[in-house]
Amino acid sequence: MLRAALALTGAAALLLGCASPGAPHRPVALVAPASLGLANSASTLVTPRWWATLGDATLNRLVEQALQTSPSMAMAQARIARAQALTELSRSAAGAQARLDADTSAQRYSANSLLPPPIAGSVRSSATLLAGLNWSADLYGAQAADLASALGQTRAAQTDAAAAATVLAAQISQAYVGLARLLAQRDLVQRTLAQHQAILALTRERVAAGLDSRVQLTQAEGALPDTRAQLEAIAEQLMRVRRQIALLSGQTPSALDELSPRLDALTLDATPATLGADLLARRPDLVAARWRVESALHDIAVSQTRFYPNINLGAFVGLSALGLDKLLQAGSLQAGLNPALHLPLFDAGRLRAQLGARQAELDLALAQYNAAVVEAVKQAGDAIGSEQSLQRQQREQSDALASAQAAQAVAQQRFGAGLSGYLVVLHSESQLLAQQRQAAELRSGLLGARLTLLQALGGGWNDDTGASVATLHTGAPTQP
Repeated sequence: MLRAALALTGAAALLLGCASPGAPHRPVALVAPASLGLANSASTLVTPRWWATLGDATLNRLVEQALQTSPSMAMAQARIARAQALTELSRSAAGAQARLDADTSAQRYSANSLLPPPIAGSVRSSATLLAGLNWSADLYGAQAADLASALGQTRAAQTDAAAAATVLAAQISQAYVGLARLLAQRDLVQRTLAQHQAILALTRERVAAGLDSRVQLTQAEGALPDTRAQLEAIAEQLMRVRRQIALLSGQTPSALDELSPRLDALTLDATPATLGADLLARRPDLVAARWRVESALHDIAVSQTRFYPNINLGAFVGLSALGLDKLLQAGSLQAGLNPALHLPLFDAGRLRAQLGARQAELDLALAQYNAAVVEAVKQAGDAIGSEQSLQRQQREQSDALASAQAAQAVAQQRFGAGLSGYLVVLHSESQLLAQQRQAAELRSGLLGARLTLLQALGGGWNDDTGASVATLHTGAPTQP
């Protein structure tokens, strides 16, 4: 039997030219980090709990609660479990497969059939007890490549979960900053409303005294509805943002109706300014894309092995008898060995089509990786540029705010000295409130840009999946 298997293998070697995978495939080229302006030096490191840099304990609690209870994280974990199960399925295929079969049946045999008496016309029981063993020789690495592909998909799912956690933390943090901005706006609009009410009262007195005309009174009255409408719009936005944060953190929609962060209590560290090539290894979405490239490379290797012979060895031993009383007799013993050889001869077109599909999937994975790299560099660069611009705007605006504060102080002093009326004080306060609103907008813009930058830099994640990038950087699939 073994001699026959060797003979079959030798014959297969002579027929290998009948099914050829065709010309080598040239995959899509990887984008070079230097072409995107990434320095060789390391990027500024981000702490794993990057949202904690804002210095708000309530925000920390909300983010950590969301990471434990969010449906998006549950879905990510389910995808990991599914990928791990498929990996174990691929791993099991590499070993020997053993089975045990037992069956019994009762049958009445026809008296007019080919079977002679005493079986003909009688009811007989039959039974089989059979143990089998099957093993496929992985001569060209198909099973190993299939397992490596499944492992790549599992690691991609793991890094996808890390990316989902980063996005979720960013969504809550951005909404939290947005809530603080709305509350600061509401306070300033309320002060503006009080100021407009004071102007209206003073204008009415001046009209009654003949110092102002009906025009000034109409203008003063018209400012109040507009300001009250602004307050209503802010109240609606506050409701929406609080509900958003509550749902993202796994709470009931009304659980955070009293949440009131203060914009001036949120802290900012120095701006991370270095953007290095290590960004490609610290963003989970990029590492997930890289693992999918690795998986596609191994899928190509699996497809290539199908052009080569596959040797399967099977064996069985057991008992089979007509009549249960004879099952355990020595004469019921049966055994066999069945080596098999599978060699493609005339279906090379089908195999080449399958290989072409795997090669196209590799090109797609490489193109998606390149697109993700370009987008990651753009996001990080834009966030750094936005933050630097906002810092320059803030410096200029702080001068304007200081001037408005000085003007308001002078107007107050002149009123106190009897050199001007109180209406001058109120109008100078309008300029001050406008500058304070601008300062709040710039402050919230800076905080939002910082959160965007921290997310763009990978959110403090480190690749611990043990990714092998050798095949990725060569850009060529492994040959069997």
